[in-house]
Amino acid sequence: MKWVLHVDLDQFIAAVEIARRPELRGKPVVVGGNGDPTERAVVATASYEAREFGIQSGMPLRIAAKRCPDAVFLPSDPPAYLEVSEHVMAAVRELPVVVEVLGWDEAFVGAETDDPEALAVSIKDAVARETGLSCAVGIGDNKLRAKLATGFGKPGGIFRLTQANWWEVMASRPTDALWGIGGKTTKKLAELGIHTVLDLAGADAAALAARFGPKTGPWLRLLGGGISDAEVSATPYVARSRSRETTFQRDLTDPAEMAAEVSALAKRVSQDVLDEGRPAARVAVKVRFVPFLTHTHSITLPEPTSDAGEIDRAAQEVLAMFELTRAVRLLGVRAEFLRED
Repeated sequence: MKWVLHVDLDQFIAAVEIARRPELRGKPVVVGGNGDPTERAVVATASYEAREFGIQSGMPLRIAAKRCPDAVFLPSDPPAYLEVSEHVMAAVRELPVVVEVLGWDEAFVGAETDDPEALAVSIKDAVARETGLSCAVGIGDNKLRAKLATGFGKPGGIFRLTQANWWEVMASRPTDALWGIGGKTTKKLAELGIHTVLDLAGADAAALAARFGPKTGPWLRLLGGGISDAEVSATPYVARSRSRETTFQRDLTDPAEMAAEVSALAKRVSQDVLDEGRPAARVAVKVRFVPFLTHTHSITLPEPTSDAGEIDRAAQEVLAMFELTRAVRLLGVRAEFLRED
């Protein structure tokens, strides 16, 4: 029988750092920025010990330090995480499976087997043997169920979620328990009287289409029933965009200074676009105002381009869409490629 497994490394970034510094095992570890909680940066990841203090990814380091003054703060080291990730994926590929990488710390695995639990154990053993890291493995009959199953298996466990136990496990759970549904969608669903996974599966298709659109509405209803794609592909991941951003240690208040910073970011993004070998079709600018209010605007380019001047011009045009009357703590520029699907 064909199965989809989802492999998710436990506290990956923190685990890599702890493997390099075994003396930190069992301590609250927070990774992000330059590792200085007095600077403006956010948490990339936190060890399970740190999470007990309410520290989460995306949280400002300063808040993390207030919640756990005794935490060990470390700088982020992306090249090290990429190297370990590649070792993990190579170890899984040694097994008779198809591996679809989703990121540094997770992948879908497709396989034909009569004993998916035994395969899950083999995957966990291979990862531990190659890197010393722990992972959870979700077993499903499609990608959605495998992905959700991993959450029930964390940390370090194995869980099976299929059509056979879907309603038993998921029916009474809130809609945001589903992969792909966030807070905004959950709120909109609640306005329609849809609060649980079972509610969503039985919702009126026309009402969903009217509220969310002719494509998204029916898709949400399918999610409620646990229905999704089951095809695992080894095709390499292709980036949809390239972006650069800067968090300023001193708030920016001068629009001319903001424009100069956007130009500098646009130049870096333009080089990324050139390196990618695909032209940009859309340019976006992100502005985070004090204290922590983030907005993004974007425009479609007249024609796809890799020209640094055109990307900068577009970024400046987008920046002009903002009312720059408040102090700014972060600026970002993103170039989006043409969709190939």
